Amino acid sequence: MAYPETTSKRLTFLMTLTGLWTSITFVYIIGIGLASGTAVTPSWSTAYDISSGALILEGYSAVGGFGKFCGVVLALGVIANNVPGTYAGALDCQVMGSYGKMVPRYLWVCAVALVYFVCAIAGRDQLVVIFQNFLALMGYWIVIFVSIVLEEHLIFRRNRGFDWSGWENKNHLPAGAAALTAFFIGWAGAIIGMSQAWYIGPVAKLVGGIGADIGIWLGMGFALLTFPALRYLELKQLSR
Repeated sequence: MAYPETTSKRLTFLMTLTGLWTSITFVYIIGIGLASGTAVTPSWSTAYDISSGALILEGYSAVGGFGKFCGVVLALGVIANNVPGTYAGALDCQVMGSYGKMVPRYLWVCAVALVYFVCAIAGRDQLVVIFQNFLALMGYWIVIFVSIVLEEHLIFRRNRGFDWSGWENKNHLPAGAAALTAFFIGWAGAIIGMSQAWYIGPVAKLVGGIGADIGIWLGMGFALLTFPALRYLELKQLSR
C-alpha cells in the first residue's frame, strides 16, 4: 500500500500498532478462554488431548451447526494467513542474490508452498510439539534480530538515513559482517540461558533450584553490547 509523501510518520506508526495490537489481543483473549476452559470443562479437556482443532470445535459445540461453520472459517483463516508469508518467502528467495531473481516469483511461491505442505503432512501427528519447540527458537531469533535492527536504525542511521535508491547495489549496503557476528554472539547468549524440555543451558541452571529460561534476555544483551562496536569497526574499514 502506497501513501502520499506528506503522510504523518507518527500516524502511520500508530495506525499500524493499533491494528496489530487489536487483532493479536482479540485472538489471545480467545486462546486464554479456551485454555482456561480445559481446566473446568471435562469435554474441553478431552478434546484438547486430541488436538487444538478439536478443542476449538468443542468450544463452539454449544451453538450447534453454526459452531461447525465457525470452525471451518477459522481453518480457512489459517490457510489464508499463510498467503502473505508464502509471498514474502518468494521475495526473500529472490533478494538472496542475482541467481534468485532469475527464477520467476510464482515458481518460488509454488516451491515455498510445497515445502510447508510436505512438512505439514509429515508432522501432522506431532504438530503441537513441533510448533512448541520451533516457536521457542523463533522467540530467541526475533529478539536478537530486532535488537540489531534497532541499534542500526537509532545509532548509525539516525542522522544520515537510508539511501533507498541503492537497495539492490551491494556497494551501498552494509557488508553484514558486524550484524552476522553480533547475531551469532547473541545466539551464544541464548543457548547458555535457554531452558527447554530438550535442553537447559549452563547459566539457566544457576537460576533458582530448577532453572529458568533467561535465553531471550542474554541473547538480546549479548547482541546489544557487541553490535555497536562491530558496526563501528565495519564502517571504519569498509565505509558502508
